[in-house]
Amino acid sequence: MAPIAVGDTIPNVTLSYLDDDKAQKFNMHEELKGKKVVLVAVPGAFTPTCSQKHIPSFIENAKEIKSKGVSDIIVISVNDQFVMKAWERDYTTSMENAELLKFLADGSAEFTKALDLELDLSDKGLGIRSRRYSLLVDDLVVKIANIEEGGAFAVSGGEDILKAL
Repeated sequence: MAPIAVGDTIPNVTLSYLDDDKAQKFNMHEELKGKKVVLVAVPGAFTPTCSQKHIPSFIENAKEIKSKGVSDIIVISVNDQFVMKAWERDYTTSMENAELLKFLADGSAEFTKALDLELDLSDKGLGIRSRRYSLLVDDLVVKIANIEEGGAFAVSGGEDILKAL
């Protein structure tokens, strides 16, 4: 299998999140059909590059990205929904516009594996994670695929998506 690419349809996988501390399901096809969204994936919540550079680049550019017709900016990580909610709360208490992003958990890496974007960080004690990427998806079809090699952060930031819009 090859990694997700421009022109591909995103897989129909259900992720999760917390709403009022209750687990909720988020089916990608049901929730994103007919919408233009940005999907942002990171190797791990609370990790240095993800927390200090990648996600802040989307928070800082969220209003401008959304002004280009993007309805949602969705952060995905191979973590559980409790970790993702704590990470979301950390941003919403410390950064303006953080509430413009949604944080979803891919706890068993089902979505990540369906995209063929796994990153094996077992040697660092983290197990199977997601490669870092940002995708522009319009009505379930990938229009832009900014996929990093390894744990790099060179092409998948908020500024990169904004330039491509």
